[in-house]
Amino acid sequence: MVDVDAFYRQQLTDADRRLLGDAAGPRSALGAALASEAAETAVFGADGSGLRVGVSPFLTFAVAVHRTAATLAQATFVEERWAPRVRIPVFDVSGLRALLDDPLRRYTLVELLASYTRVVSGVAWVRSGRGWQRRRYSELDAVRLAGMLEVVTPAERPGVYRRLGDLALFTTGVFPDSPPAIGGAGKGRLLRLSGLGGAAGDLTGSALLELLGARWYQLAADAARRAGTPLTFSLEVVADLAEHFADARRILNVVTDRYLFPLRQQWFGSSQ
Repeated sequence: MVDVDAFYRQQLTDADRRLLGDAAGPRSALGAALASEAAETAVFGADGSGLRVGVSPFLTFAVAVHRTAATLAQATFVEERWAPRVRIPVFDVSGLRALLDDPLRRYTLVELLASYTRVVSGVAWVRSGRGWQRRRYSELDAVRLAGMLEVVTPAERPGVYRRLGDLALFTTGVFPDSPPAIGGAGKGRLLRLSGLGGAAGDLTGSALLELLGARWYQLAADAARRAGTPLTFSLEVVADLAEHFADARRILNVVTDRYLFPLRQQWFGSSQ
């Protein structure tokens, strides 16, 4: 059985642990402490308008996700962005609750958010018929990141697919109001490398990323099984996110609306 608490303990700072102990009591179970109203107040302030100095991004996201899980346990609907400044209620909350019921899936969402406070980019050297060539990549550029699939080894492909799925989920979950414009040759390349062909039709923006994100997560699980290479987290979680991508995206929409919206540029300024 996976010890999810150990994953949290590896990420929390000493200051984070002291804050949780002061807020929820030193003997509180970690999951209960993160989901407590006291932890929410300690991290986000009594009116939710600010952050306590010294709180790590990881603890901020952990409390936000756990408090969202507690809220959704009682909610009858969530709001869906339908158009700019237009929202509609979605009454099927059961899928969101089911996704958040599992501690490993909750941790995966927390770690996803935390990972985009430190974005990786750089240059890879690729050998071609013309010799060695420089190829730039960035975790925030889906087209360039997908291009790495053409040069990495089979054992490395699961990680690239996984990060592509992460990017789609992060973008549609945290920045649903400003999805990147992907069209033309870039869109065609993403569809080709994902094996979707013309399945996207006229989809653009968040709708396109949602289709691609689910596909990328599924390809990550499939490629890892073929290569015999374990992912950072279990294949079951990755495959589950592929099947329930829309639910995961809606969860991050709620997290963003309740806790992250005024802080997005602070935490993810380099991500947009």
